[in-house]
Amino acid sequence: MSDLMAPPRTGTGLPGEPGDRGVRAALAAAADRVRGGDLGVAPVVGGLIVIWTVMQILNPVFLSSANLVNLALECVPVGVIALGVVFMLLVGQIDLSVGSVSGLSAAVVAVLFVDHGWPFWLAIVAAVALAVVLGWFYAKVFNRLGVPSFVITLSGLLGWLGLQLWVLGPKGSINLPFDSRLVTFAQLDFLPAWLAYALAAAGAAGLYLTGRNRAVQRRRAGLPATAERTLVLRSVALLAGLVLAVWYLNRDRGVGWMFVLFLALVLATHYVLSRTKYGKSVYAVGGNVEAARRAGINVKTVYASAFVMCTTLAAIGGILAAARLAASNQSSGGGDVNLNAIAAAVIGGTSLFGGRGNAFAALLGILVIQSISSGLTLLNLDSSYRFMVTGAVLLLAVALDSVARRSRASHGRA
Repeated sequence: MSDLMAPPRTGTGLPGEPGDRGVRAALAAAADRVRGGDLGVAPVVGGLIVIWTVMQILNPVFLSSANLVNLALECVPVGVIALGVVFMLLVGQIDLSVGSVSGLSAAVVAVLFVDHGWPFWLAIVAAVALAVVLGWFYAKVFNRLGVPSFVITLSGLLGWLGLQLWVLGPKGSINLPFDSRLVTFAQLDFLPAWLAYALAAAGAAGLYLTGRNRAVQRRRAGLPATAERTLVLRSVALLAGLVLAVWYLNRDRGVGWMFVLFLALVLATHYVLSRTKYGKSVYAVGGNVEAARRAGINVKTVYASAFVMCTTLAAIGGILAAARLAASNQSSGGGDVNLNAIAAAVIGGTSLFGGRGNAFAALLGILVIQSISSGLTLLNLDSSYRFMVTGAVLLLAVALDSVARRSRASHGRA
């Protein structure tokens, strides 16, 4: 009993020394977090497993290599938009105009690239720059006038949709050349097998190195750290999973470059939010804005950055959607794009109350939504079922978040 009550002991950083947390201790700590209301990604991963199992039973084609390759590519446009929504939700705000911003950006790229003959990369830069300006405009109205983000972005939803229709003009639709680099990137470009396996190995190595670096820092500070054995097992498990996924996808066309871009954006966002001073500021503002202000954080700057990141990623997602369809038209960014992007962030585990969530929420959430869509399409069911099922999943996610929030409060972890 005295050992349990003793403070953590510092060590030299050698594996297995006192203070190291092995697999059993890590599992116990995870169970304690769950009891305290910190559910992490467990609910969404469990839900994804259930969805895939049910869909595979109903239609054996669902988990085929060909369908999973298509599913991965279809996840990307809305997933990138959802990544921007994560920024807004983390600071306790929301952007209802991401669909309109994505459609407007797609229209700008199509007009500049096709009608005016600009290089595709320059047209993309112009569209993204416009999105940055839109985010900056939102931030100015929010910070200077105090207008709620809900109202600002709802106005933007209508205004940018009108601007999109004006940009497209009487034609209403512009086809992108099928042989253009933009379209081939989204539809036909896949990693060579050797490179896909190399990236899988690099991902596992990166997990080990970052974990080991964090463990060394914690030991130097006299805090409990993850044991070397646990770090190795975790990295080996990730490597095995990634290699298996690459092998299975390579049975068809392989891993698309567009999906790799999405993963790169998720990892970069995760690093910024979890390893930088700016990321800590984002969580602080979303958790308690007044406490963050008293701690010396420039709250207005954090809000502005969230607005800009959201509109920028919405633009990138809209451009990728246009490239995927090889066209930009009046319906680009419309339909359920807006709601699916917000739903993906929430279903993936980002709290509507601010201050909780991470970049992987966008990846996991859009996988859930796209899996539902793909499975129901294979079953020849119309979109009405997809809307109802997605709505039910969204309600369940928000309910779990609310219950977890109360549990954290009761355990003093809110």
